[in-house]
Formats: sequence, C-alpha cells, structure tokens
Amino acid sequence: MKLMDVSTFSFTLAFVLYCSSFGLYCVAVGGKRWSNRDAKLHEKKWTKIAFIAAVIGLVAQLTSFVTRWVETGHIPNSNLYEYITLFALFTMLAFFIIHFIYKKPLLGMFALPLTIIMIGYASVFDTGVQPLIPQLQSHWLKIHVSLAALGEAFFAVGFAAGLMYLLRTVDFTSKEKHLVRQQRIIEFVLVSIIIVCGFIISAFVFKGLGYSASFEHESARVDLSGQLISQTVVVEYTMPPIFEPYNATQLHMDKFMGLTKAPFETPEWFGGANAGRKLNTVIWSIITGLLVYGIIRLIIRKPLGRFINPFLDGIDEHDLDEISYRAIVIGFPIFTLGALIFAAIWAEKAWGRFWNWDPKETWALITWLFYSAYLHFRLSRGWQGKPSAWLAVIGFIIVLFTLVGVNLLVAGMHSYAGVQ
Repeated sequence: MKLMDVSTFSFTLAFVLYCSSFGLYCVAVGGKRWSNRDAKLHEKKWTKIAFIAAVIGLVAQLTSFVTRWVETGHIPNSNLYEYITLFALFTMLAFFIIHFIYKKPLLGMFALPLTIIMIGYASVFDTGVQPLIPQLQSHWLKIHVSLAALGEAFFAVGFAAGLMYLLRTVDFTSKEKHLVRQQRIIEFVLVSIIIVCGFIISAFVFKGLGYSASFEHESARVDLSGQLISQTVVVEYTMPPIFEPYNATQLHMDKFMGLTKAPFETPEWFGGANAGRKLNTVIWSIITGLLVYGIIRLIIRKPLGRFINPFLDGIDEHDLDEISYRAIVIGFPIFTLGALIFAAIWAEKAWGRFWNWDPKETWALITWLFYSAYLHFRLSRGWQGKPSAWLAVIGFIIVLFTLVGVNLLVAGMHSYAGVQ
C-alpha cells in the first residue's frame, strides 16, 4: 500500500472515529437523563469511551498527516485542503489540552463537531499532491502557517466553551426584549454553522452527481506601459450556475431542474474570472444550509438554542467561562507569532515587502485586534461571563470569515490555496 493510500485511509478513519466520539459524548451528557443507573457513573463510563475513541481518532489523523508529509517531502500546510486538515488536527490537540486541565465531558459535544465540520469542509477541495510554487518553498511557510493554525485552534475551543456558556445561561423562555435579542443572535450563530455544513453537503451532492458547467470569461486590463491586454479564461463550475461569470459566454451546462442557462450574471464590481463561481458557491451554501435548518426545525419544533439549553442544566457556567478565557489566552500569543510576526517575515522573503494589505493579511490583523480587545476588556474592565462569551463567539466568527469567506469571496495573493 502506498503512503498516500495510508494517509487517505487514516484520514477517513479519523473522521469516522471523531463522529463516533461525538455521538458517545452526547450519550454521556444527554443519556444520563434516561439512565436507570447512577447519573455520575453513567457520565463517567461513556465519557471514558468517547475520550478513547477521540484519542484513537487523533492517532489516525496524525498518521495521515505524517504519511502525507513523508510522501510530499514538505509539511502538509501549503493549500486550503492541507491547512484546514491541519487546523482540525490542532483543534483536537487544543481540546485534549483543555480537557486534561478541566476534565469537562460537555466540551467534547461542541469541540468535536467543529473538527468534524472542518474535515468535511477540507474534503471538498482538491486532495491531490501538488508541487510547491516558488513563494511557498521556505521554512518560514512551515512556521507561519502551523502557528497560525494552532492559535486559531485554541480560539475554536474558546468559541465552543463561550457558545456553551451562552446556551447555558441565556433564558430561552423569556419574552423580554434584550433576552429575545440574545436568543436571536445565538440562533443566527447556530444557523451560520449549519450554512457552512450546507456548503459541504451541496459540494458533495453535486460532485457525486457529476455536475459540470463551463463558461468562457473575457477580461481586459492595461499594463504598466499603457498597452491593453485581453485575456480569455475558461471557468469550470461544479454546482449549477445561479450566477454566471460577468461578461462570459456559456460553453456547456448540465441541465438541472429545467435550467439550461444561469438566471443571473455576477456584478462587474466583484472582479476576477472566478468571482461568479465563488458567489455561486456561497449562494448554494446558504440555500442548502437554510433547507437543512428548516428540516431540523420541523423535527424539533423549536429554535435550536431552546432545544439545546435543557441539556446543559447542571453545568457550572463559571467553568465554561474559565475554559473559554484560558483557551484564548493560550492561543493569542501563538496566533500573534504565526499570523503576524512570522507571516511578515515570510512575506518579505517571498514578495519583498513585510506587508501587502492582501485580504488574508488584513483579516488576520482584524482578528488579532479583536482578540487584543477581548483580553483588554477581560483584564482591565472585568468583562467576564456573558460579555466575555459573546466576544469569544464573535471572535471566532471573524476567524471563520478569514478562513472561509475570504477564500470564497475575495481574490488575493493567498489565492494559490484554491477554492471550490
């Protein structure tokens, strides 16, 4: 068996084990309500089984990571697929570190789904081995990307604990105006996570159906000498085009639900040959995510937040607040080194400038400034409890936009990472 086959099998095994571990954590936390035995014994037993499954899953993912590294000859963090799988790996490592400190099984119910979603999201992109472009052939790449992913992994755990805190403490039965507003914001966060899942679902469904469409995009630009340069690019779609590229000619389009032509054209101001494909992916993610959310609401017949809230009864909210804060405190200096300092050094080596105002760089700076504000308010203003939890949740939404939104919507110097 080739190393890449071992890597693929181990990666799939890790995904299955993480899903199993999540289910077991749900049994540990939620099942104790219906257990005829002692609730503490029930939770301890199933938590242990869930934790063992997660550990084996981590070993499998590490095996996948190492074998891919040996096969490619470089650390697997050079494209979007590799970065997100590394992010998922570090999220599990961060979860284990926090778990050993606090030993709270409920954290597994929220940290593991994040990892599962990341793995599913990564699997949408090209998993093939590609040679490194010259700009990526630097040891600074390994340091910059790895530390940025590790810092964001701790932010992910902080987000999980912060969201749990809000789900635990917000009164979902109250009709008071400020509490209704909080309920809606929490529901929006949960729906946003489901929309990310919608991207994964729609990508896999249309990939399985073998759907394809292609357009010929024409663009013109003026070079430094003032000469007009025209360029023709073929844009391939793997999802039915709701938005076709601006100023494009349709070459081929599989029929879908009676549609043989894209109903809308991407606005000119989006820019870039692939802007239409990216916008189309976002629209399909929203449509699929809202459809999944609607199905869930039909089944549970209440908002998701109100449904989850009773399962958190008896959980010490002070522990959740402390877990969220500690995770962010650990992640912040790591993220600072990886996403800013070492990133600037690598940018100077690759492009001759420490800062280029690339969209990814800009949003990394916004992320850093936000978490700086979080620590400032926490330490100097005493923002604990709900204010701190809200900041932890909003901060990770910024991280997700930097990771997902920027790649799907904005073209920049980091576009070599690849998008769907």
